[in-house]
Amino acid sequence: MPTLERTATLARATHSERGVSQHVLTLRDELATSSMEAVAKLELGALAIDIRKGRDALWAVIRRAGCGGLALRLAHTPGGCGDVTKRRPEHGEALRLDLDSAIGRHCVAIQLWQEGVPILRVRSTLIPCENLLIPFLPRDLYPLDPDDDPTGSRGEVVAAQRGLNSAVSYFRMEGDFGSVLYFQNLTALNPWFEATKTKPDGAVGGEWPEIGYLPPTPPQSGTPPTNPLPAGHETVVSDAFLAFHEAGDADEREVARRYLTLLGAIYMHIDLPRTEFRDWPGRAERTLADLTRAPEASVRAYGHRYLHPYTAAEYPDSMVQLSVLAAIRDYEVWTGSKAPVGAELAAGLRKFYDPKLKTLRRYLPNVGKEKNKNAVDSWYLYHPMLNLGRLAIDGDKQALRLFRQSIDFGIKAAHHFAYKWPIQYDIADFSVIQAARDGDGRGQTDVGGFYAYVMLQAFELTDDWRYLDEARAAIDAAKGLGFALNYQANLTAWGAAACLRLWRVTNDGTYLRQSYVYLASFFHNTAMWESEIEHAKHYRNFLGVTALHDAPYMALYECFDSFAAFERLLKDSGPDLDPAARLLVTEYCRYALDRAWFYYPDALPPEAISPKQRPTNGHVDRNLSFPLEDLYVDGQLAGQVGQEIYGAGAAFVFASRTFHNVRNAPFRIFCDHFLLASERPADRAITFQLGGAENCEAALSLVRIGRAKLPEFHVSTASGDRIRPRIESPGRVEYHVPANGRITLTW
Repeated sequence: MPTLERTATLARATHSERGVSQHVLTLRDELATSSMEAVAKLELGALAIDIRKGRDALWAVIRRAGCGGLALRLAHTPGGCGDVTKRRPEHGEALRLDLDSAIGRHCVAIQLWQEGVPILRVRSTLIPCENLLIPFLPRDLYPLDPDDDPTGSRGEVVAAQRGLNSAVSYFRMEGDFGSVLYFQNLTALNPWFEATKTKPDGAVGGEWPEIGYLPPTPPQSGTPPTNPLPAGHETVVSDAFLAFHEAGDADEREVARRYLTLLGAIYMHIDLPRTEFRDWPGRAERTLADLTRAPEASVRAYGHRYLHPYTAAEYPDSMVQLSVLAAIRDYEVWTGSKAPVGAELAAGLRKFYDPKLKTLRRYLPNVGKEKNKNAVDSWYLYHPMLNLGRLAIDGDKQALRLFRQSIDFGIKAAHHFAYKWPIQYDIADFSVIQAARDGDGRGQTDVGGFYAYVMLQAFELTDDWRYLDEARAAIDAAKGLGFALNYQANLTAWGAAACLRLWRVTNDGTYLRQSYVYLASFFHNTAMWESEIEHAKHYRNFLGVTALHDAPYMALYECFDSFAAFERLLKDSGPDLDPAARLLVTEYCRYALDRAWFYYPDALPPEAISPKQRPTNGHVDRNLSFPLEDLYVDGQLAGQVGQEIYGAGAAFVFASRTFHNVRNAPFRIFCDHFLLASERPADRAITFQLGGAENCEAALSLVRIGRAKLPEFHVSTASGDRIRPRIESPGRVEYHVPANGRITLTW
């Protein structure tokens, strides 16, 4: 993904250098000759919207007086645009139009919202007159200069769709038109993908001034495509949202915050997939049993138990042990009982420590010769430290010793690489094994934020200000990366949390604003749509984030580690966090609780799981409660990479963060939002504050423990309004409550 500066340079290149398509020239000619026929006029705040019929398309021309505008193709009508008929608007629509063309009947529905952020939504459908093969459709969005000339427009695309993630184009125009976020709701287009056997990989992007949605069509060859849209069946061709902001120029922090604002505004108007209650405590019990008893889970060395990274495969490493151990410790606190396997894992940690280098190594000393024992990914040095820090803050003395003994080496590595880490290096001498991930020379760009969080843990444990200085230096070194900041999802999430913590400690608002750069980069890499392509129909992917910036799949380890990071972020945020940022973070966590269930092989049909895994990554055992590493938005077979034991901590994290024990009560409280504070004003009453966003709902369940009968409940808001249950069963009662509300429960 180009950096902000490089993208701007590309966008401002002259059109004569790059060339333009016939669609640009046709549009320019129609606008210049005023040959389009007026159909309707709409207003959206300071924006005037002209609906016009052209030679082969229906258009919306969106203008800000004297500042240029946009032309959005509402319907592509090859052979000519027939009569346009206005119909009675439905469901809050501002305008509904029908028109015919040689290929069938088109329907265009327009919605407008003006509260806060102006938003235009255009939903276009087609009923083909014959089984319709579609070899090509043009992009739909064209910036215009003040003279309505697309070739004269100038601006920059700050962020565009990556792979199968959210279909967005975020751009700003020169002059005073401002910034725009284009969002194509791919969820509505699943019938198109199914009928045409296509996938919307990178479908929104293009070259200025053609920067909208390119409907995916089969590749052209000597054998033409044979998967048509069915005749007589209405299919959604486009469901486009445009959110507008009057401001254009800004530094990267404000550009990022503006992206979150516009994305959050659109999010409130898309049709959200449902979520379901998941029994994470039951899943945690099964996972703990399998970690304890399954021979495929662990191996013994030096008299200790060590976990395999994958089922019966790969050498133990320090990241795996500490990731699972830290999650087990949280689970032990939650259950109030010790898990013997946790003590076994803790007992063997010291063997990863190298007294000569004074740091934890990735592998044990007995690692096989086929491994380069000195090779370490940059983030791999710090992730074990983060979990040591978490354990140390919770009072684990062994973890504190290992953390203190390793921290100086971590600082030494940061200084050596000047806070700009490569992909992989030799831990013995810092020689670089792999410098960059792409042709722009960028390495693991978000390690600095992750490192900063570790330094803030060190500051909390020691009160030594040099660690605070290290955290500042690492965050400052990431300036200028913009939407290229994300390398690995969970690292970016911890970087955002580090910024919030740094802001709290220093009271320097720069770090609050810098958190928006991390969050914008994170959410740019999410799939804000629900895919039903091929095997994806068997699982959920909405708001899933790809493991790496260019990874083809979502992974549970990155999912639940990001969830844990966002919990910390929200607890440090307070009321000053941008409302759109709070909305997106809390919604990510809400959907993670549902989506993560499908990584477990017993939650998928056997035919959706790959029969083969990577050669070194063992096999998939559906009887083991360990997650698959990989789910695919485009519906490929799940588990091609393997079954990750290092992701086993997910169930412990989800159970301990979202199921809340109530002393002397026969039930637990489950909430799909974080509870930021609670109090027990009476023996049979509890009051708690939820940390969600305004105008959103949280799912609150009261879940029976064992076979005890549930009592009668009374749930009310701070204003005293009683909330009625949505679901009632012998084992669970579910309510929908305000996501940012203060709730009182009595029984």
